[in-house]
Amino acid sequence: MTFDLRQFAATVRVTDGVYGTELQRQRLLAGGCPELLNDTDPEIVEAIARSYVEAGSDVILTNSLSAHRFGLAPHGAERRAAELAEAAAAISRRAARGTDVKVFGSFGPTGKVVMLEEVSRDALASAFAETAEALAWGGAEAIVLETFNELAEVRIALEAVQAACDLPVVVSMTFSSGPDQTMTMMGETPAKLAAMAGACGADAVGANCGIGPEAALRVVRLLAEATDLPVWVKPNAGLPVVADGRTTFDMPPEKFAAFVPDFIGAGASFVGGGCGTTPDHVRAIRRQVDRLPAGAKERQP
Repeated sequence: MTFDLRQFAATVRVTDGVYGTELQRQRLLAGGCPELLNDTDPEIVEAIARSYVEAGSDVILTNSLSAHRFGLAPHGAERRAAELAEAAAAISRRAARGTDVKVFGSFGPTGKVVMLEEVSRDALASAFAETAEALAWGGAEAIVLETFNELAEVRIALEAVQAACDLPVVVSMTFSSGPDQTMTMMGETPAKLAAMAGACGADAVGANCGIGPEAALRVVRLLAEATDLPVWVKPNAGLPVVADGRTTFDMPPEKFAAFVPDFIGAGASFVGGGCGTTPDHVRAIRRQVDRLPAGAKERQP
């Protein structure tokens, strides 16, 4: 039986942080490929996933943001997309074993611009379908399309996932441009995303990464005004700071989590963190959610 994401979202859910910055902090060299660690060092990936489970996540994602042919090509691993995506889902499933935590398989954009015809739509759809099918084989219970900037590309991804498997789909874009930072770098708006997601049968809609929780809060409000789909939000821990060749984010857990009641009040059903967030950030989010009155955490499925 297919997982009912909308029913699951009837109660506010805490998601996780990210793999990329945690892997960079612990093991991955700058410019390295996080997805290859699903094969060469699955224990460290599983440890990060488990750290989010232990921090109080209701949902954890998979180490597969670029686990498609286009994302792996710079590392000479484009033919390993299915293998690495399936491994990512299996790793997160192991981390969640013995708990009620759900595993959502995720992947992001290709870096190609659809409107410029840098690559054919069929090639994109084929790559996305391959990854989605592999995540499903690995045990993912839903798919999250995240960090997209172009509506045309994320629509291709959504339709490819729907053709490849019967898992529910969250469609999330990165909003950090425009006068109030509520547009993507390609000029897409929350309202456009919401309209496309509703018309094409997505199960939830959201925003991730960006420039921090304050701007993300504005986006959540706009998404909630534009759709009755569950709203997903995972903002970065502020802006990146580069020092000694390493990228860090300077928003501490409690300051980040202070936005959680506002996110929920604005209509968010899923709250987690993007780049720079750690298990400590998730722990702080969990505390904020648990402090809320029961009624504030209930949503209409």
